[in-house]
Amino acid sequence: MNCVTLQSPAKINLRLEIIGKRDDGYHDIKTVFQKISLYDTLTLKVLPTRSLVITADDPVVPVDDKNLAYRAAVLLFREQRLSTGISINIQKKIPVGAGLGGGSSNAATTLLGLNTLLQLHLSSDYLQNLAKKLGADVPFFISSSATSRAAGIGEMLQPIKLSQTIWLLVVFPGFEISTAWAYKTYDASKSLTKKRKNNSIDNLVISMSDVLSLLSNDFEPVVEAYHPEITIIKQRLVQAGASGAMLSGSGSSVFGVFATQCDAEQAWHTLSKHSSYRVFLIHSLG
Repeated sequence: MNCVTLQSPAKINLRLEIIGKRDDGYHDIKTVFQKISLYDTLTLKVLPTRSLVITADDPVVPVDDKNLAYRAAVLLFREQRLSTGISINIQKKIPVGAGLGGGSSNAATTLLGLNTLLQLHLSSDYLQNLAKKLGADVPFFISSSATSRAAGIGEMLQPIKLSQTIWLLVVFPGFEISTAWAYKTYDASKSLTKKRKNNSIDNLVISMSDVLSLLSNDFEPVVEAYHPEITIIKQRLVQAGASGAMLSGSGSSVFGVFATQCDAEQAWHTLSKHSSYRVFLIHSLG
């Protein structure tokens, strides 16, 4: 085998609670991750000479050590003492800086792809431990579960399951938000944030009503204060028929939850007319 092509899914956070800042600079969180049917495509190939080459069809995507897929490959090669030449082509569909975990997903997909391509036979636990060194969201994308509660910095995962497919619209407003900026702004503006009023979901299988009760994101007040367009998009999603709408992660994407595929399709036709938005009609993975 000298080539493998894999889909690299995005995620949304159905819930995101910031517990506090740690001594190591990270933040402890409680969140619910959900993989969605919005994908980048990664093609990994063996090269005849020792090198690591990253290419992407989006000029915004870095192709050096700022790219998490690059760093994932370097880490795996160092840990396994590999010297094979590898190229990784990234076809981007997940917007950059959108709170959808595209970079983390690409890193996880690189680890999984190299494990397959090079027939390394590394365990999921081993890959999870590597993933923790790359970023808070990366372990979730290694996991086979499409829905998980997460604690710690996001690496402590407990798989759960949706009882049905959830149809969604994800709206990217056309600008990026840095996660580092969002945390820094949150830390400086804690008085603006509100603690959750809804209860945690303890079931291992959750329904649509559970999903709607989960929707809460501690980043929203501070992000909306600087980017009022987020509030407008949430309102437009609800006006278009969404049962609930929320910022994903630290933004800038906003997602709306719809009762049926038909409702989501109708809303897509309405919102996709807005020239500055990228609107994705998607569903939860299971």
